[in-house]
Amino acid sequence: MTRLFGTDGIRGVADRFPLDQETVAKVGSSLSLHYKQKFGRDARFIIGRDTRESGERLENAFAAGAAANGAVIESAGVITTPGVAFLTAKFGFDAGIVVSASHNPYQDNGIKVFLPSGQKMNESMERLIEDDIVAGSVSVDHTSETLPDVSRRPEFHEAYRRYLEGGFADLKMGGKRIALDCANGAASAFAPDVFRHFGAEVIAVNDRPNGKNINHECGSLHLDVLRDLTMAEAADFGVAFDGDADRALLVDNEGNIVDGDAVLWILACLFKKHGGLENNTVVATVMSNIGLELALAGRGIKLLRASVGDKYVLEELLSSGSEIGGEQSGHIILPKKSLVGDGMMTALLVAEAVAESGKKLSELTAGFVRYPQILVNVKVREKTPFDSVSDIASASKKIESELHGKGRLLLRYSGTENLARVMIEGEDQHAIETQARELADVITAKLG
Repeated sequence: MTRLFGTDGIRGVADRFPLDQETVAKVGSSLSLHYKQKFGRDARFIIGRDTRESGERLENAFAAGAAANGAVIESAGVITTPGVAFLTAKFGFDAGIVVSASHNPYQDNGIKVFLPSGQKMNESMERLIEDDIVAGSVSVDHTSETLPDVSRRPEFHEAYRRYLEGGFADLKMGGKRIALDCANGAASAFAPDVFRHFGAEVIAVNDRPNGKNINHECGSLHLDVLRDLTMAEAADFGVAFDGDADRALLVDNEGNIVDGDAVLWILACLFKKHGGLENNTVVATVMSNIGLELALAGRGIKLLRASVGDKYVLEELLSSGSEIGGEQSGHIILPKKSLVGDGMMTALLVAEAVAESGKKLSELTAGFVRYPQILVNVKVREKTPFDSVSDIASASKKIESELHGKGRLLLRYSGTENLARVMIEGEDQHAIETQARELADVITAKLG
């Protein structure tokens, strides 16, 4: 059976299956049909998109399909992914639809659906939609000249801004210089104004989207741009967003990258100081640096590790009752505020920690010592369980013994490609590089 949905909705090249307008219209039609069957009434959806050129036509295609089964669609236009999730609950919509491919280049696009709770649409609904499309049981004329009127209400943007600003009523950033790289994405229309609201002097770049420059040599995947800007402008710190602004990475006053692990450390210390972290637990992923685990342990805080992906971080947060979790990529989730990562909220929380402490951002990362880390990708012909291949199992045990409990080996397969990923952390960069190459050679010999 064709699988349209991955771990983060539908993602692919715009105007090609499954992101062609016909298929997107069918997705909208199927979703609205199943909502009508579930609730006995026409569904109400809100839809938003990032800045890539294909966004509006895919938005219209989805709306045409949804309206064909009676759904009422309202559009927030260009807005962040967490913005759509917030508006879905705030205005009582049945679901929020995001048209975005996050950090991908402009040629790509995607669709993900949020429930009013902030959680993503469950897999059972995804399977129903896939079944409909494969069976050809839904169809709609997305080329019609009488497409539904997808209204755009300015109060949507205003409500989202008020939500962000209202969560930091005591934050004062007067005298602070902040560098922002908006990735020519959805943050462009929000982040500079939000930081100025708190009194900061903002130097913003890559905030002029043209449909094709989203994520292009800018944003959270190209931090040299932000580092150079932060240092040239003598900024207190810099923030780089990805295309849909659900994540953020920072650069401190000395030009050091402050990734998601460092942010988790800063925020865990901030929360604990204010009586948060009731269960003294932070959720990260298997890729988070062992230095974070050791630093947190020194403060009496436990680190739980989830599989890679914000979906799995959220699942672990909810099951453990924890207050903060995230990934190295800068995707931070705070369940008491939202079940969706929000890059602007993350950046404002870091700004709050800086303002409250009176310290530089570079000082707030003190205590978190990042261990050297190496990641090697190895092409494989098949994904055989590693422990069933004796040579790989023996080589892995040898490395773990050599690390003496002061490092970590993680061996896993890519979820989307025929790749084995060898990740090693330890005290000595040269030693772990040698170990990673040796293990990669064994994997190539046996599975390559």
